[in-house]
Amino acid sequence: MALTGIQIFKLLPQTNCKECGFPTCLAFAMQLASGKAELDQCPYVSDEAREKLAEASAPPILPVQIGKGVRKRTIGGETVLYRHEKTFFNQTVISAKVGSDISEDDLKKKLTTWNALQFERVGYNMRPEMIAVEDVKGDKEAFAKVAKTIAETSEFNVILMSENVDVMKAGVEACGFKAPLIYAATDKTVDDYGNLAKENDLPLAVKADSVENLIPLTDKLVDMGLKRLVIDSGSRDVKQAFEDQVAIRRAALKGGNRSLGFPTITFPCEMASNLDIETMLAAMFVAKYGAMTVLSDFTTESLFPLLLARLNIYTDPQRPMTMEEGIYEIGKPDENSPVLITTNFALTYFVVSGEIESSKVSSWLLVKDTEGLSVLTAWAAGKFAGDDVGMFVNKCGIKDKVKHTEVILPGYAAAIVGEMEEELPGWTVTVGPREAAHIPAFLKAR
Repeated sequence: MALTGIQIFKLLPQTNCKECGFPTCLAFAMQLASGKAELDQCPYVSDEAREKLAEASAPPILPVQIGKGVRKRTIGGETVLYRHEKTFFNQTVISAKVGSDISEDDLKKKLTTWNALQFERVGYNMRPEMIAVEDVKGDKEAFAKVAKTIAETSEFNVILMSENVDVMKAGVEACGFKAPLIYAATDKTVDDYGNLAKENDLPLAVKADSVENLIPLTDKLVDMGLKRLVIDSGSRDVKQAFEDQVAIRRAALKGGNRSLGFPTITFPCEMASNLDIETMLAAMFVAKYGAMTVLSDFTTESLFPLLLARLNIYTDPQRPMTMEEGIYEIGKPDENSPVLITTNFALTYFVVSGEIESSKVSSWLLVKDTEGLSVLTAWAAGKFAGDDVGMFVNKCGIKDKVKHTEVILPGYAAAIVGEMEEELPGWTVTVGPREAAHIPAFLKAR
């Protein structure tokens, strides 16, 4: 059972050194008790106290590392119900399923197509992470062959799905080097699958027919020394599956139920008859609160919006995505190329840079730090004021890169032209378009 803040406080050094980032040891203890701080933040806690505090300092939903390589992911580790309370950290892992009876040629084609599904959005590379191999006929050689091919010839990590322990052992032997997720221990296979996961140091999924029936299974596995667990309440009815996700999250975060304090896996591929509906359900589980979700296929038209929804959900709502302040080259600009300026809100930057690129007019783009605000918002907040912008142009180094003395200002910031020109004697401040979509025509007409 988790310790209270006062109980934790009694085990801390009580020096109030502030090195943990909190004003007092009591404040730190309260944050530990609520799962909003890490024990490692205290440099002076004793080994004895560390052992006693291990349970209390662990996140209410334990983090679990899945896979190896560039698409390795950590799931779980979440501490809040609502992203505006803090943020969600470990993104939902998105997977697709293949049967163990798939032909070698078909698997090769799928992997070639799926490996290419990567999308860039506001500086982030978005892509799916895993492939679930489902045992179809109990053929352990076929199961192992498909798992091995995926593990050895693609970046994807693997979920092994079988109810047969012998088939599962063959799959683990074939791709154990990629740290696959074993799916799934049930009341009938909990001992065999628990031992298999323990012997191979692999994460293990646990499946029951209800949230309540998960508890004895996870308790048993934890007693065996397994903590890298992923849980599945078993429901494939959309309404019930959704309610189960919320119930598990609430039980772990609000009720302190360690038996349910594990990341979850959901299967939209088993809840819908077509990929469009699957994708909609997967988006729902990204928001509430699936740590992993499995589709029947990956296609650009379904995957891109799903990845984008995931990016939005797992972006800190209190800290907008930003670009580093500085000079950016769009195309191959030279000393005669136009100079434009904008704010460091990532979306603004990528929209503006994209329109400049589409114009085919190589340009210099100056990005000023406005704490992640867009142009109009930054101007209204006094973070894109004429004197500050002028000083930035003076000091950023653009004068060493161009022979001319003209800078193009976003149309929404036209009011700061006068102040900029005072800071930039000899320079011409030109007011550009208000909308980024008009930038190509503006640049071509110059």
